[in-house]
Amino acid sequence: MSVRRTRPVRHRRTTAIAALAVVALAVPLAVGCSAAEKAVDCARLVVDVGQDVDDLQRAVGNAADDPGKADEALDTLDADAKKLKDKTDNPDLDKVVDHLQGAVDNARKAVDRNEVPDLSPIKDAAGELTKVCTSK
Repeated sequence: MSVRRTRPVRHRRTTAIAALAVVALAVPLAVGCSAAEKAVDCARLVVDVGQDVDDLQRAVGNAADDPGKADEALDTLDADAKKLKDKTDNPDLDKVVDHLQGAVDNARKAVDRNEVPDLSPIKDAAGELTKVCTSK
Protein backbone atom coordinates (compact mmCIF):
# COMPACT_ATOMS: atom_id res chain seq x y z
CA MET A 1 0.00 0.00 0.00
CA SER A 2 2.76 2.43 0.72
CA VAL A 3 3.96 1.98 -2.84
CA ARG A 4 0.63 3.13 -4.18
CA ARG A 5 0.63 6.23 -1.98
CA THR A 6 4.12 7.32 -2.96
CA ARG A 7 3.41 7.12 -6.65
CA PRO A 8 0.52 9.57 -6.55
CA VAL A 9 2.54 11.92 -4.32
CA ARG A 10 5.52 11.70 -6.66
CA HIS A 11 3.19 12.20 -9.62
CA ARG A 12 1.62 15.26 -7.95
CA ARG A 13 5.07 16.71 -7.24
CA THR A 14 6.15 16.17 -10.82
CA THR A 15 2.94 17.75 -12.08
CA ALA A 16 3.34 20.70 -9.71
CA ILE A 17 6.96 21.22 -10.76
CA ALA A 18 5.97 21.03 -14.42
CA ALA A 19 3.17 23.56 -13.83
CA LEU A 20 5.57 25.93 -12.06
CA ALA A 21 8.03 25.60 -14.92
CA VAL A 22 5.32 26.46 -17.44
CA VAL A 23 4.31 29.53 -15.39
CA ALA A 24 7.94 30.57 -14.99
CA LEU A 25 8.42 30.39 -18.74
CA ALA A 26 5.10 32.06 -19.57
CA VAL A 27 5.52 35.14 -17.37
CA PRO A 28 8.50 36.61 -19.26
CA LEU A 29 6.75 35.89 -22.54
CA ALA A 30 3.62 37.69 -21.37
CA VAL A 31 5.68 40.64 -20.17
CA GLY A 32 7.52 40.67 -23.50
CA CYS A 33 4.25 40.69 -25.40
CA SER A 34 2.98 43.52 -23.24
CA ALA A 35 6.11 45.55 -23.95
CA ALA A 36 5.81 44.79 -27.65
CA GLU A 37 2.16 45.81 -27.65
CA LYS A 38 3.03 49.09 -25.93
CA ALA A 39 5.75 49.76 -28.48
CA VAL A 40 3.32 49.10 -31.33
CA ASP A 41 0.69 51.36 -29.73
CA CYS A 42 3.33 54.04 -29.26
CA ALA A 43 4.45 53.76 -32.89
CA ARG A 44 0.88 53.95 -34.18
CA LEU A 45 0.11 57.02 -32.12
CA VAL A 46 3.37 58.67 -33.20
CA VAL A 47 2.28 58.15 -36.81
CA ASP A 48 -1.08 59.74 -35.93
CA VAL A 49 0.69 62.68 -34.31
CA GLY A 50 2.89 63.09 -37.39
CA GLN A 51 -0.18 63.18 -39.60
CA ASP A 52 -1.81 65.65 -37.22
CA VAL A 53 1.23 67.92 -37.50
CA ASP A 54 1.03 67.74 -41.30
CA ASP A 55 -2.70 68.56 -41.14
CA LEU A 56 -1.97 71.49 -38.83
CA GLN A 57 0.70 72.79 -41.17
CA ARG A 58 -1.74 72.67 -44.09
CA ALA A 59 -4.48 74.28 -42.00
CA VAL A 60 -2.21 77.13 -40.94
CA GLY A 61 -1.12 77.61 -44.54
CA ASN A 62 -4.74 77.81 -45.66
CA ALA A 63 -6.00 79.82 -42.68
CA ALA A 64 -7.22 82.63 -44.94
CA ASP A 65 -9.55 80.18 -46.70
CA ASP A 66 -10.79 78.33 -43.58
CA PRO A 67 -9.63 79.70 -40.22
CA GLY A 68 -11.46 76.97 -38.26
CA LYS A 69 -9.31 74.20 -39.70
CA ALA A 70 -6.34 75.19 -37.56
CA ASP A 71 -8.46 74.84 -34.40
CA GLU A 72 -9.70 71.43 -35.57
CA ALA A 73 -6.16 70.29 -36.31
CA LEU A 74 -4.98 71.49 -32.90
CA ASP A 75 -7.87 69.66 -31.21
CA THR A 76 -7.00 66.43 -33.01
CA LEU A 77 -3.32 66.78 -32.20
CA ASP A 78 -4.09 67.42 -28.54
CA ALA A 79 -6.45 64.41 -28.38
CA ASP A 80 -3.84 62.10 -29.94
CA ALA A 81 -1.21 63.39 -27.51
CA LYS A 82 -3.53 62.58 -24.60
CA LYS A 83 -4.12 59.07 -25.98
CA LEU A 84 -0.39 58.56 -26.19
CA LYS A 85 0.11 59.68 -22.61
CA ASP A 86 -2.71 57.44 -21.39
CA LYS A 87 -1.21 54.36 -23.07
CA THR A 88 2.21 54.54 -21.50
CA ASP A 89 3.94 54.55 -18.18
CA ASN A 90 7.24 55.73 -19.60
CA PRO A 91 8.42 58.92 -17.85
CA ASP A 92 10.52 59.97 -20.86
CA LEU A 93 7.51 59.70 -23.12
CA ASP A 94 5.35 61.57 -20.61
CA LYS A 95 7.87 64.42 -20.60
CA VAL A 96 7.87 64.64 -24.40
CA VAL A 97 4.06 64.53 -24.55
CA ASP A 98 3.95 67.36 -21.99
CA HIS A 99 6.31 69.32 -24.25
CA LEU A 100 4.04 68.61 -27.23
CA GLN A 101 0.94 69.67 -25.34
CA GLY A 102 2.64 72.89 -24.25
CA ALA A 103 3.58 73.63 -27.85
CA VAL A 104 -0.01 72.93 -28.94
CA ASP A 105 -1.30 75.32 -26.26
CA ASN A 106 1.07 78.05 -27.49
CA ALA A 107 -0.02 77.49 -31.09
CA ARG A 108 -3.67 77.64 -30.04
CA LYS A 109 -3.07 80.98 -28.29
CA ALA A 110 -1.47 82.37 -31.45
CA VAL A 111 -4.40 81.16 -33.59
CA ASP A 112 -6.85 82.72 -31.12
CA ARG A 113 -5.01 86.04 -31.55
CA ASN A 114 -5.26 85.61 -35.35
CA GLU A 115 -1.49 85.20 -35.58
CA VAL A 116 0.43 82.58 -37.50
CA PRO A 117 1.64 80.07 -34.90
CA ASP A 118 5.23 78.94 -34.70
CA LEU A 119 4.97 75.24 -35.51
CA SER A 120 8.65 74.43 -34.94
CA PRO A 121 8.14 73.47 -31.25
CA ILE A 122 5.34 71.10 -32.31
CA LYS A 123 7.54 69.57 -35.00
CA ASP A 124 10.42 69.24 -32.54
CA ALA A 125 8.20 67.49 -29.99
CA ALA A 126 6.86 65.13 -32.68
CA GLY A 127 10.44 64.25 -33.59
CA GLU A 128 11.24 63.62 -29.93
CA LEU A 129 8.21 61.31 -29.70
CA THR A 130 9.54 59.26 -32.55
CA LYS A 131 12.93 58.95 -30.86
CA VAL A 132 11.46 57.93 -27.50
CA CYS A 133 9.06 55.38 -29.01
CA THR A 134 11.70 53.75 -31.15
CA SER A 135 14.34 53.62 -28.41
CA LYS A 136 12.30 51.37 -26.08
